[in-house]
Amino acid sequence: MTALHWHRDRFALISALLAPPAVAALLVPFRSPLPAADAALVLVVVVVAVAANGHRAAGILAALSAAVWFDFFLTAPYYRFAINGRDNIETAVLLLVVGIAVTEIAHRGRRMHGIAVTGGAQAGGVRHTAELVASDAPVETVLEQVGAQLTGLLALRGCRFVQELEPDTYPPVLRPDGSLRWGATLWDVERLGLPSDEIELPTRFQGRPLGRFMLLPTPATAPPIGARQTAVVLADLVGARLSGTEQPSAGPAAGGPNGGAPTGSAPNGSDRPSADLAA
Repeated sequence: MTALHWHRDRFALISALLAPPAVAALLVPFRSPLPAADAALVLVVVVVAVAANGHRAAGILAALSAAVWFDFFLTAPYYRFAINGRDNIETAVLLLVVGIAVTEIAHRGRRMHGIAVTGGAQAGGVRHTAELVASDAPVETVLEQVGAQLTGLLALRGCRFVQELEPDTYPPVLRPDGSLRWGATLWDVERLGLPSDEIELPTRFQGRPLGRFMLLPTPATAPPIGARQTAVVLADLVGARLSGTEQPSAGPAAGGPNGGAPTGSAPNGSDRPSADLAA
């Protein structure tokens, strides 16, 4: 979560607590000529404003707060948390239900907007990398580009490309379907977030591994499944580029402090050129 989002959500929570009683109090002088249903609609507007600018919890809190203060200020007996009359009870309940429904609609709308924006950015990144591969760009350029994309896409602390794993090293592996397997265990990324250990992202061409990116996650971050699947696509584009050329032996990928040391030579015994992919 960015600092801007954190401050926005904090402000929304404060508004959810303070705005409904403030607006309800302002309506007190008009409660005699103003029907209770109209007063409830005014409070619904307050709930909508909070829900549209905060997260789901803030919207639900605003709906609860609006219903409580509607009862306190605008229904008899006044200035007591009690309510008389079937119409007033129904209005208070409807205020709560409508407020929660509006909050859910606003939350889903923001979520879909975020998915659309993120999906567009991911598609653009894949397209740009595919163009690099199709244009026979230098391997180092492709690796640097993909390293930077992976770092931003998965919120990594570091990213490096290596040919071979160190002996007796068994890191968690990001699989083609976006799931994460650590030995025999399928890691629940949505619930646990990414582990703090380095993650292996193989670069393949026609099912044949041609190296791997070693990803250093930010602990407890949980990139969505779409982002993880996009990372696999990017790695496979690197595999396509490496399939017809000499691979770099190792190097640090963009976005991380960890450098990569040469880890081996080509299968035919020739040395592979090293690649410096630091941002």
